[in-house]
Amino acid sequence: MKRKNILRSALITSSLLTTNAFANEDPFLWLEEVEGKQALNWVKKQNDQSLSHLKSQPSYQATFGNTLAILNDKERIPYAAERAGYYYNFWRDETHVRGVYRRTTLAEYKKDSPKWETVLDLDKLAEQENENWVYKGMRCHYPKYQRCLLSLSRGGADATVVREFDIATKSFVKNGFSLPEAKSSISWYDKDTVFVGTDFGEDSITDSGYPGVVKLWKRGTDLASAKTLFTAKKASVSAGGYTAHDGDTTHHLIYDSTSFYTRDIYILAQEKLVKLNVPSDASLLGLNNNKVFVQLKSAWNNFTQAEVIYTDINALIADKASFSSFIKPTEHISIESLNFTKSAILVTVMEDVKNKLYRYTPTKNAQWKIEQVGFPTTGSISVFNTDPDRDDFFVNYTDFLTPSSLYLVNGNNLSLTVLKSAKSHFDASKYESKQFFATSKDGTKIPYFIVHSKDLKLDGKNPTLLYGYGGFEVSMQPYYSASLGKNWLANGGVYVLSNIRGGGEYGPRWHQAAQKENRHKAFEDFEAIAEDLISRKITSSKHLGIQGGSNGGLLVGAAFTRRPDLYNAVICQVPLLDMKRFNKLLAGASWMGEYGNPDVASEWDYIKKYSPYHNLKKDTEYPKVFFTTSTRDDRVHPAHARKMVAKMQDMGYEVLYFENTEGGHAGAANNEQSAMVSSLSYVYLMERLK
Repeated sequence: MKRKNILRSALITSSLLTTNAFANEDPFLWLEEVEGKQALNWVKKQNDQSLSHLKSQPSYQATFGNTLAILNDKERIPYAAERAGYYYNFWRDETHVRGVYRRTTLAEYKKDSPKWETVLDLDKLAEQENENWVYKGMRCHYPKYQRCLLSLSRGGADATVVREFDIATKSFVKNGFSLPEAKSSISWYDKDTVFVGTDFGEDSITDSGYPGVVKLWKRGTDLASAKTLFTAKKASVSAGGYTAHDGDTTHHLIYDSTSFYTRDIYILAQEKLVKLNVPSDASLLGLNNNKVFVQLKSAWNNFTQAEVIYTDINALIADKASFSSFIKPTEHISIESLNFTKSAILVTVMEDVKNKLYRYTPTKNAQWKIEQVGFPTTGSISVFNTDPDRDDFFVNYTDFLTPSSLYLVNGNNLSLTVLKSAKSHFDASKYESKQFFATSKDGTKIPYFIVHSKDLKLDGKNPTLLYGYGGFEVSMQPYYSASLGKNWLANGGVYVLSNIRGGGEYGPRWHQAAQKENRHKAFEDFEAIAEDLISRKITSSKHLGIQGGSNGGLLVGAAFTRRPDLYNAVICQVPLLDMKRFNKLLAGASWMGEYGNPDVASEWDYIKKYSPYHNLKKDTEYPKVFFTTSTRDDRVHPAHARKMVAKMQDMGYEVLYFENTEGGHAGAANNEQSAMVSSLSYVYLMERLK
C-alpha cells in the first residue's frame, strides 16, 4: 500500500472517462493508466522491439562503454556545497550506483585526491530497506547545518519521502520530522519547527498536484496538530514557506504561486501575514544588508522590463518602499543572477547567450564600483558557495570545447585559482564552435551555436543534430559534453544548440514572445535554424536530426508534424504531445501559464494548431521517430509518448519507443540507465543520418 498515494494522482480516475464519445474520440486513452496491466504489457512489447533493434547495432556496445566510463569517471569534478566549514558532495560511480553523500574540509578539497567522510550511503540504505531510493536533496538548518531534511524518491519520481537526518551522528533522528511519500514542500522555520505543505487530505492539494496549504509544524507534535498559516486557491500551482537569512536577521516568508509565472509573497511579521507590494510576476532575488532585490518581468513604476531594483526590506513590509535601480538589461544583455558576498554583489549577465561576471561594490557616495571578473566571454559561468561572512567565492566555467574548471576567486583582488579541472575525453583541438543568427519568419534574428570538425566540408552531407528547448524562460548556453564529443563529434557529427524564443536567452521579453498564442514563433525559429543550416550546406534534410526533452519534446513533436520534410531523425524525450489533455495529467495544470488552457475554446483554437497528437496525418512521410519516457515520471505523464506512438503505429508508421520503468522526469535513476538511454540515442542518430 505504500505506493498508493504516489500513484493516486497518476492513475486515471473514472471522472476522466465519463463519456463513450470521448473514448471514441481518443481510442488510446487506456494508455494513461500508468501501471495498468494492459498499458504495461504494451510498454514491454514496445521496449523489447526497440531495444532489440538498437542494441543490435554494431556501434552500441562501444558507445555504451564510452558513455558509462564518462559518467563513472573518478576524475570528474566533485562539486560541493559549503556548510559550516565543510564541503558536501553527492557522488555516484560504479561502486556507488545510487550514490554517497559525503563531506570534506576546504584544505582537503583543494587537493587532487581529497579524503572524503561518508555521511550517508544510499546503496546501503536501499539494500537495508529494500527500496529503490533515489537521492533528491538535503536541506539543513542554518547556521550549524547539523539537522537536515532528507528527501528520497522511489525510482526517481518527483514525489518523495522526507526524513530528518543528523549529520553529526550520521543517522536518522528518532521521532524526528518525517513525511510519507508525496509531492511535499518542507523547510526550516527554526531548529524545532518547519514549514510544511503536503497531502493533508481533501482540498489540500492544488489542481496541479502540489501542496496548497502551508502549516507550521513543531517538533514532537503530531502532523495533524500543525497550525495552518495559509491556504491557496485550488487554481494556484503551489504554496510554501521558507526562511531567509540576512546576517543576524531572519525573515519568514510564504509564497502563493498563483500561476507558473506569478506569485504573491507574504512575510510573517508579528505573527501576521503581510503581503509584499511588488508585482506578482516579479522575482525576489535575495536579501543583503537589509535590502531586498527584485527583478521585474514587466515594466513597473517607471522601471523597465527585466530591470533589477532594490529597497529597504522594513520599508517594504511597512508598505513605504522607495525602490532604486540596480542594473538594467539592454537589447543584447540579460541579467541572469545575483549572488551576495560579505562586501559585494556578484552579477552574472548573458550577452548574446554568453556569460560575463561583474562584481558590484558599494561606495561612500551611494554608487557602485563595477569590476569584471576575468573569465573568458565565450562560454557559461556559474557562481556558487558565496557567503555573507566572506568575500571569496567559487566559479565554474565551461564552453563547448573546454571541460569544466572550478575556480576559487579571491575576494580582495579577484585573482583566479583553479581548484579542479574536468578530464578531457576527446581531442577538442580538432573542432571549433561558432555562433550564427538565423532569420525567423517574422524577421527576428535567432542565435544558435554550432560545433564541428575544423575540416568540415560544406557539401550538405554532414550528420547534424539540432537540439532545442524554447520554453519556461530556460536558457540554452554553451556547455562541454564529453559523451557528445566522444560519441558524436568524433564520428563526424555536427552539433547545433538553438536559442529560440520561449527561452530566457534575452530575458523575459524573449520568453514572452513565444507564450500561449505566440507559441508558434518558437517552432518558426527552430525551422529557420534548420533551413539556415541547409542553406549554408552544413547539412541537408536527409542528414538532419532534432532532439528535445519535456517542453523540448513538445518542440520536436511539433517540428516533425509541421515540417516532416525538414528532418530525417527525431529524438523526442519525456515529451508533452497531447495538448488537449496536458492540463489534466499530473502537473500539467501548472503549465497553462505557458501554453494556455485547452478547455477554453479560444485558447484551444491556437493550441490545436500545433498539438502534435492532433496534427498527425495519414499518408505523410514522417521520419522514423525515437520516443523515450519513464513510467516513474510523475511530472510529464508517460501517456503523452505512449499515445503518440500507438496512434502513429495505428496509422502505419514505423517508430521506436523506450520507456524506462524508473527514473522520473530525468528518464534515468542511475549512471547505467543514463548511459543506456544516451547510447540508444547516438546509435539511432548514426543509423538515420550517416
